[in-house]
Amino acid sequence: MAYVSQERKATLAPKIKAVLKKYGVKGSLSVHNHSTLVLKIKSGKIDFVENFIATNTTKPYGVPMEPERVKYIRDKRAIDVNPYWYREHFSGRALKFLEELMPAMNAGNHDNSDIQTDYFDVGWYVDVNIGAWNRPYILE
Repeated sequence: MAYVSQERKATLAPKIKAVLKKYGVKGSLSVHNHSTLVLKIKSGKIDFVENFIATNTTKPYGVPMEPERVKYIRDKRAIDVNPYWYREHFSGRALKFLEELMPAMNAGNHDNSDIQTDYFDVGWYVDVNIGAWNRPYILE
């Protein structure tokens, strides 16, 4: 059963904050329902929104994003990062940031899940939210 405590969050926070500082990004760390470590990215020097749109509209596989979705993301300036597929959705500096951030958020975590037998065993879940539905990400 997934569980992350405030004590675990406190031990992970220095590494996470170091990554944020290195890339000039501001965010807040919290625990949701004792099972999810949540990082809300509020502002920074990396344009995650345009990077996400550019990477996903020019990818050589799959279907490009619909114009309505692109408009919605640009208007809201908010993205929820998929912790399992971020390498496919971001590129450049945004990807380098996430490649350092995810291991910092998952230090000490485990994933012994077996989806075929419907068995899920993780230490804790990870959410990275860039902006929010009511507070857009601010590019500095």
